[in-house]
Amino acid sequence: MIRQEAILQSPLRILDRSIRGGLGKGHLGVIVAPAGVGKSACLVQLGLDALLREKPVLHVAVGQSVEHVSARYDALFDELAEGVGLADRGGVREAIAHRRLIWSSVERAFGVRGLEEALAAFQAHLQHGPRAILVDGFAWEQPACAATVGGFKASAARVGAEIWMTARARELAGARRIAPLSDECAALVDVAISLEPHGRHARLTLAKDFERFPGIEVPLVLEGGRLRPPRDDEASAPDELSPESFTLLASGSAGAEEEFGACAERWGVREVNFTFGGRHDLARTRGLVELSEDELKVGEVSAAYLKAHLHRALPEPGEQRRVLQAIWHQVSTAGEVFAVGAVAADEPAHGATGWAVELARHWGKPVHLFDQEQKRWFRWNERDWVAEEPPAIRRERFAGTGTRDLSDDGRAAIRALFERSYGAPRF
Repeated sequence: MIRQEAILQSPLRILDRSIRGGLGKGHLGVIVAPAGVGKSACLVQLGLDALLREKPVLHVAVGQSVEHVSARYDALFDELAEGVGLADRGGVREAIAHRRLIWSSVERAFGVRGLEEALAAFQAHLQHGPRAILVDGFAWEQPACAATVGGFKASAARVGAEIWMTARARELAGARRIAPLSDECAALVDVAISLEPHGRHARLTLAKDFERFPGIEVPLVLEGGRLRPPRDDEASAPDELSPESFTLLASGSAGAEEEFGACAERWGVREVNFTFGGRHDLARTRGLVELSEDELKVGEVSAAYLKAHLHRALPEPGEQRRVLQAIWHQVSTAGEVFAVGAVAADEPAHGATGWAVELARHWGKPVHLFDQEQKRWFRWNERDWVAEEPPAIRRERFAGTGTRDLSDDGRAAIRALFERSYGAPRF
């Protein structure tokens, strides 16, 4: 069967062999990486692989919408189906959906009670338990974390499932260490995989394999949100990336975004501008992507989600609200975000600039902001804005956003950012 061929050819078979046949029921695996490297993408690939092998999957998304996670699964499935020439895409997609439950939690301190509620919902809807539990966005710094993680493992063992989680690290795992987990939490982890960015891709390292701490590279890389075997020329040295390898993500607005786009064109960087039908204020048309109504709805955020996480309110339906929905697409797939405006730690964000920054901060993406009044760059360190040396663009997909009232200093800061990142412009 074509589906069986896809299973056998999946790069996850390489991962299974690296950890001696797979994770196994009642065991905990953790994917560790800095923000924006691809932890969530790895988790979705693990989930889709399990679903194709007819293993029911419970995917818990902490601080993410069901639509956002579902869109990730759909994109990965479509790419896989195209690669193996799958004829009955609709039938296979429907079968996958019947074996999966995406559970969205707005509670940052997601705990054992929340997981048990999700498992009960899974049982009620699918009439059986999952074989794989995926938890994305868990707050490892919360009090009594070890007790919570131990409870997760107990719940997984009770239903006969393995459990995979993500953990955001400011540093990579060292010898016999799994940063940023405490020693108590790390002791509960059976398998730990770290992702380290190397140019256009990220490399996988097996940091813990049950009782061993091998610290060896897994012969896989993550590129564009997809796992694949490394090519011969990637084994010895990191990539030297040309500007064409980078993509600016924007929404085509006037001001800072218009300047970001103009610089992208001058330096040879690819450009994607998300928009929608009937828009009147479009300032950039290069790389235009017109979102459908269904795609715009993916960027819709419920009032409860906003109140619990962002403490913001969206405007009433209209063009401005649709711009903010388009910005959701701009930021959601960006590896880092650059903005021009004014630093404001806890004040309500205003307009498109504030919305893009708020989303990036909430999703844990690296955020750099040039303050036009103070004439310097700041970065968000998960608690506050701190001054930094002028940054350079490091991630292949980056968002550029900012105020419509762009000053000469703001314009110069954007141009200097591109020059630091890529050298002299092409024209």
